[in-house]
Amino acid sequence: MAAALVLGFASASNAQETVSITEVTPNVVVFATRTGNVVALVGPDGALLIGTPSADSTERISSELAKRTKSPVRYVVIAPQDPAQSEGDAGWGRRGAFVAMQEKALERIGGHIMGPPKPPSEEFVKMGVDRPRISFSEVMSFDLNGDAVHIVKQNPGYSDADALVHFHVANVIYWGEVFPGDGYPMIDATHGGNLDGLVKMLDGWTDPSRHIVPARGDVTNGSGLKAFCDMVKAVRKRVQQSIDAGKTESQVVEEHPSAEFDGKWGHGRVPPDAFVQEVYRDLTRKKEK
Repeated sequence: MAAALVLGFASASNAQETVSITEVTPNVVVFATRTGNVVALVGPDGALLIGTPSADSTERISSELAKRTKSPVRYVVIAPQDPAQSEGDAGWGRRGAFVAMQEKALERIGGHIMGPPKPPSEEFVKMGVDRPRISFSEVMSFDLNGDAVHIVKQNPGYSDADALVHFHVANVIYWGEVFPGDGYPMIDATHGGNLDGLVKMLDGWTDPSRHIVPARGDVTNGSGLKAFCDMVKAVRKRVQQSIDAGKTESQVVEEHPSAEFDGKWGHGRVPPDAFVQEVYRDLTRKKEK
């Protein structure tokens, strides 16, 4: 069973914040930071971190990693997220880490992939962080600390930068925002996101033996993932029935088709009514095509 520790650290604003550490396996831990979870594979070869670390947490995580490995090698892969929530490379690049990101996600925060680069945001500058300088297109793999880790680009679900992260030996899976963990999913339709793609991406990984790390919130297993998928399918079916009955978006929202699930999933970044609107618009876009 995963064990959790809670560590304190000072944020950039000097306010006390806490970061919890969940030990999933002897060499895989999850750091819960202000901006999201970070999965870390730690051992004699150094550390591989994947997720959305906050700039505030970097010093504290770095200190914790130093207790767990003598190797100074650090690989950091930043997961796709809403650019408004991004904190770039969270300061890892300046610590000498190899920092990468899926190329489409990197473009959105100013990476120089195609065409002229965008200047870093004022938020990046204020936090003293930078954007990653390395990107991957389809696949990135690591042979590290006795595990094989594959990061594989997927068809769009949350967005066109989605990737499955599979720690084969540890049996750990992570997708970032595709499985938010703390609430209803967000669909970035502007960048190809769609609900069918999200469900298809998750559906094949619901074996109860798997460790599932969400973008935020507690580590779960395949059964927890299945409950999320079942919820999305149930709301989608109800909204589709209302669309077939000729109801408008506002009428569907007023029906509160997600009400059964709001107690569990209605407290994340996407409020219940916004999720219903998201589902309605996704289904009507598909119908128009």
